[in-house]
Amino acid sequence: MPDTGVRTVKVALVTEVFPYADHAARLHAHLAEARAAQADWVILPELPLNPWSPATPVAREDDVDGPAGWRMQLLRGVAVEYGLTLLGGAILRDSSMGGRYNTALFIDPAGQVTATYEKLHLPQEEGFWETDHYLPGRHPPRVIDALNVQVGIQICSDANRPVGAQVLAAQGVEVILAPRATSAATYGRWLLAYRAMALTASAFVVSVNRPGPEAGVQIGGPSLVVDPEGEVVLQTTDAVAVVALDLRKAVQAKRGYPGYLDFPEHVYADAWQKQGK
Repeated sequence: MPDTGVRTVKVALVTEVFPYADHAARLHAHLAEARAAQADWVILPELPLNPWSPATPVAREDDVDGPAGWRMQLLRGVAVEYGLTLLGGAILRDSSMGGRYNTALFIDPAGQVTATYEKLHLPQEEGFWETDHYLPGRHPPRVIDALNVQVGIQICSDANRPVGAQVLAAQGVEVILAPRATSAATYGRWLLAYRAMALTASAFVVSVNRPGPEAGVQIGGPSLVVDPEGEVVLQTTDAVAVVALDLRKAVQAKRGYPGYLDFPEHVYADAWQKQGK
């Protein structure tokens, strides 16, 4: 990967959720703050416009959106209004198959959904009854080119099956965006997982958490940024925090250890094929 000199992207982490349509004013206020700080991207938590419905095993129809749903329209509209690239998300229904998927939405400043990613690894335990609400994702992660930055997406529990991050690393990812909904009590484990992800993928990891307890589930703990050497750049519970990522660090990390190590895809594929027999 050629080093073309200084490349930075300013990322706003919004540690806040807006689970009902009448919360849109708060979303607007936070995006105005991000824009005033000259952010390029805004990253929201997992399912930022939904209540934490996996608190119970009961799936609700009004948690689901389609292309014309109010959540999708709000996210696209604010991206245009504030001229920002936005990572949001929604529970989307596949119109042909009928399944529901926890879907990250990467939206450009023109309001176009330029990439999506469906959460692949779903917990099923107290407070996180996720398989009752949506199905596991159907597609491997892929790198997105955004502002000449190679970006990948993982959602929450994907960090604890880091195969996806390595698939992104093999594609040259420089920044992994990782919205989540995790408890404050387990934050140390998540921090360890994201530091390992950043170090082994030679990429920045930006993870934005839902801010606090919901429906009796003790969600909380900082949002964070980890650099490609596995060092923590930012830990914050502020509603809005902006950090500049120097992409030269990712380029340098890929030239050093472990970044330069090969990805023997055929060996991995053979191992997984045999595992399934």
